[in-house]
Amino acid sequence: MNTLSILAASVLVLGAAPTLAIAAGAQGQHVMEAAGAKPESGASPMKQAAAPAAMPMDAMDHGDMNMQGGSAPADARDPHAYSGGYTLDSGKYALAGPRQLRLADEHSFGTLLLDRLERVDTRDATSTAFDAQAWFGRDYDRLVVKAEGDYANGRLEEARTELLWGHAIASYWDAQLGLRYDTGEGPDRSWLAFGIQGLAPYWFELDATAYVGNEGRSALRVEAEYELPITQRLVLQPRGEINVYGKKDEANGMGSGLTDATFGLRLRYEVSRQFAPYIGVEWSNKFGQTADLARAEGASTRETRWVAGLRFWF
Repeated sequence: MNTLSILAASVLVLGAAPTLAIAAGAQGQHVMEAAGAKPESGASPMKQAAAPAAMPMDAMDHGDMNMQGGSAPADARDPHAYSGGYTLDSGKYALAGPRQLRLADEHSFGTLLLDRLERVDTRDATSTAFDAQAWFGRDYDRLVVKAEGDYANGRLEEARTELLWGHAIASYWDAQLGLRYDTGEGPDRSWLAFGIQGLAPYWFELDATAYVGNEGRSALRVEAEYELPITQRLVLQPRGEINVYGKKDEANGMGSGLTDATFGLRLRYEVSRQFAPYIGVEWSNKFGQTADLARAEGASTRETRWVAGLRFWF
């Protein structure tokens, strides 16, 4: 067979294709009419040939279909009941002897965090500062101890110690109530403390506490921290603190209103998550009447502090 013969056969097949399709469409139409279905009005024979034959709805049998749903059995357990009446202490699943299964919020845990144990160097003096917090208890209620102070010239210049009861009020937030006791160069002071501590949006660690003392004294302390991981072990920690007092306390060098504010940066290297040496710098300012009292004693109202220390917890 030569090339011309192949071309001629191809042309004949292609020319006959429409005729065959029309014939098939006509036959399909006759089948649909015999079944009681009418072809779509205005549809071409090609489209009618491609469409499957329609079946009347009354000819469909749904009797064998198993439909889900319906009412619950009469003996079904109430989904709102607690464990069908069974508890950890009673029922056929209870174990003999002391209860062995305890949930996570039924265990007591303890932690000690020494957030800052550092040597502080200023233009005029060198001192040692500490800031620690410990707690013991459960997820919802715990005993909290906070301690912060400065040691210089062989004596404790100032220290703040708080004994608090902490109660979880929301995810990441604790309310705290207790006592604060201040010691140092001036007269000792006692306060009733109430505050909140937790993790604010965008991962800011916030500690805000209001205090009420004797002779009409009041105070407010707010501290905030943020951690910026640079690498898996290198972390930059900005930290800020402000103190406000409601009444002048000249014996302790405190005026009323905003007394002082501190902001610092510490760069630590985490040898492990629980142990990290660090270095940093901190700026401290005194304001208003507190600054006036400092000037009267010949002290500076602004300081730049270079620090080096350790942070650890267990």
